[in-house]
Amino acid sequence: MSTRYLTADEVCDAERASGDLLANGTLMRRAAHGVAQAVVGELNRTGGCYGRTVGVVVGAGDNGGDALFAAAELARRGAAAHAVLLAPDKAHPAGLRAFRSAGGRVVDSLPGHPDVVIDGVVGIGGRGPLRPAAAAVFAGLGAETTVVAVDLPSGVDADTGEVHDPSVRADLTVTFGFPRRAHLLAAPRCGRVIVVDIGIGDPTEPAAQQLISYSDEEIDWPVPGPADDKYTQGVVGVVAGSHRYPGAAILASGAAVAATSGMTRYVGSAHAEVVSHFPEVIAAPDLADAGRVQAWVAGPGMGTDAAATATLRTVLDSDLPVLVDADALTIVSTDPALVDGRRAPTLLTPHAGEFARLTGTEVGADRVSAVADLAARWGVTVLLKGRITLIADPSGRVVGNDAGASWAATAGAGDVLAGIAGSLLAAGRSPQEAGAAAARVHAHAALLASRGAPIGASALLAALRPAIREFATRRAGAEPPTPSRASS
Repeated sequence: MSTRYLTADEVCDAERASGDLLANGTLMRRAAHGVAQAVVGELNRTGGCYGRTVGVVVGAGDNGGDALFAAAELARRGAAAHAVLLAPDKAHPAGLRAFRSAGGRVVDSLPGHPDVVIDGVVGIGGRGPLRPAAAAVFAGLGAETTVVAVDLPSGVDADTGEVHDPSVRADLTVTFGFPRRAHLLAAPRCGRVIVVDIGIGDPTEPAAQQLISYSDEEIDWPVPGPADDKYTQGVVGVVAGSHRYPGAAILASGAAVAATSGMTRYVGSAHAEVVSHFPEVIAAPDLADAGRVQAWVAGPGMGTDAAATATLRTVLDSDLPVLVDADALTIVSTDPALVDGRRAPTLLTPHAGEFARLTGTEVGADRVSAVADLAARWGVTVLLKGRITLIADPSGRVVGNDAGASWAATAGAGDVLAGIAGSLLAAGRSPQEAGAAAARVHAHAALLASRGAPIGASALLAALRPAIREFATRRAGAEPPTPSRASS
């Protein structure tokens, strides 16, 4: 099931709509209990709660109240609880009374080596970096201390995921009702995220730009049926590479071959190199000799000269789905009319630098709005690459994917991604579905290939089939097959 990430305004609307649950403090008590339970779960991993040391860093407002009530519950369970009040006159009164009544101590600085520290500095309404007093507390913590953030790490923007300096890096974030946008956009800063049900419903006025992520089970990878043949499964054409950059052609074509069971056609001057690596590819030097396809991938290593521009124009003048990447994006940046308002499905796949060339401005802190705005203005789907990949369609719907690591940040990895997504377009997937599925499998292949060590794009390509196999079996409800010693 897909996960929807809410803006701060949506969360506030949902809380206000709960009526008495908000007014009488029920939501806060439920939230605090959820935080306390999460901390207990962490402490139970290493010997339990009784006698352990818990610190809490408390700011003004309800976020600090959540943290104080949670710390009071932990103190009643036998933990030694200490609170640093960053704004003593503005600390949540009821939370502070409960904390002191449970035996918690207000201190100027946390004792050395606490087991857990709860970040209750600011909530979803916070803006900007940590103030010096708060920053000093967290800077003094050792690696052995588990940091648990209430709602989101302080110093991280709730809507854009912008990570200010300084800010809190959490091992665990406990949030309420629904995940916030920052939990995806700043996933490395949030650690593991637990969503606690406190009884709030959907917001009455959803944001115009919806941010979601797909679960692994939703990745609908093309699997050949009994009546399928190489044509019905999709024929993808790849226009890529050159005498200078034959590797781009090899990687993009190889990814297309690995991604689906249809057919891959290649067009370009690296046709001999492509066929030497993948003899199943039907290769031709010129577009006129390419044969029929059901989608095009254009751009990786193809160059930006007049001949490349003419080839790209011909591809985009067709009524077929087209993925535009790398050099093709550079060409489009000089002539946006090539894709602006194109009727056939179009998927642009820029990294941040290419995005800046396309739009004339840097992506900026609000990546969701940036990618959604470009998709809406040009009437195309835009896949903005990064550790957190975002795929926006013209309607304002944005799908995000957290790669879980940055091992795919290596030369040629984008060529592999283009080949995967292009083959999915040829198999009939929409540009957003193709981009989201390709990004998820691409990231998982990087993790499989890496196993904690740097990789090149060729290793990423080699891990693509095992990654797809895992997704296909998971969707079918079966366990992925265990590799034999000979095949591992």
